[in-house]
Amino acid sequence: MRRLLLSAIILSLVIITNAQSKIVVFQSDFGLKDGAVSAMKGVAMGVSPDLKLYDLTHEIPAYNIWEGAYRLMQTVPYWPEGTVFVSVVDPGVGTSRKSVVAKTKTGQYIVTPDNGTLTLIAETLGIAELREIDEAVNRRKNSEKSYTFHGRDVYAYTGARLASGVISYEQVGKALPAEPVMISYQKATLEGKVIRGNIPVLDIQYGNVWTNIGADLFNQWKLRPGDKLQVRIFNNKQKVYEGVMPYVETFGAVARGKPLAYLNSLLQLSFALNMDSFANVHHVSSGSAWSVEVSRAN
Repeated sequence: MRRLLLSAIILSLVIITNAQSKIVVFQSDFGLKDGAVSAMKGVAMGVSPDLKLYDLTHEIPAYNIWEGAYRLMQTVPYWPEGTVFVSVVDPGVGTSRKSVVAKTKTGQYIVTPDNGTLTLIAETLGIAELREIDEAVNRRKNSEKSYTFHGRDVYAYTGARLASGVISYEQVGKALPAEPVMISYQKATLEGKVIRGNIPVLDIQYGNVWTNIGADLFNQWKLRPGDKLQVRIFNNKQKVYEGVMPYVETFGAVARGKPLAYLNSLLQLSFALNMDSFANVHHVSSGSAWSVEVSRAN
């Protein structure tokens, strides 16, 4: 009897430990002009008032699944194991797209529609497991006739139950192959004298253009500050920009309004105009259709 009791206690502790940190981080394209975000948080607190609720962002451009994917990749690694992310960029709400909870290989959980949002997390942190949400169990009571706010009725509710330890990860729903829906884009590659990559996102506040070309690849050229780069930017393979700029370590290394290439805070090659918006001036945006070619200028 003692052994059975001890085993039950250990199992409970394991479930609670695996459950988690009681942290829920919300991301959406809802904005903050209405009560949608507050409603999601209210549902979470209704599950457990002991939860700690935080925001990643609610300013994802409407329907922009790709940017939701990027902001997760940018943010998830800095949160502790057991953190639950509720990411709702869901233009297909109410359709046959799956609602899932992914467990990363570093131990965080992401509650989201399986619509491409997990693309960059899968490629960076890796997906250890993927489960489809069983809405017969993990759906807010009496919400079955609501078809357009799964962020509140399914995702916030399931995320809160998981983060608080009301359910274990296994109780989310049936296991799926750890192969979420992926968005195709230009991977960063070095091909001869040209580095090719994608423009996943803009540094919105300043209009700087961030690429997915990491320092490990870029530094193979062994450039020194001041060396010049030839930069070409494309949208759906149509050239939007071409120019020469120096590779520098600080914005102040060039005159105001002049272009520069630098490594951003994620150590990815980026382009800017000192104290101006590169994106606005040159009509550059971001997403899976935007690509870049970089070579050393003569």
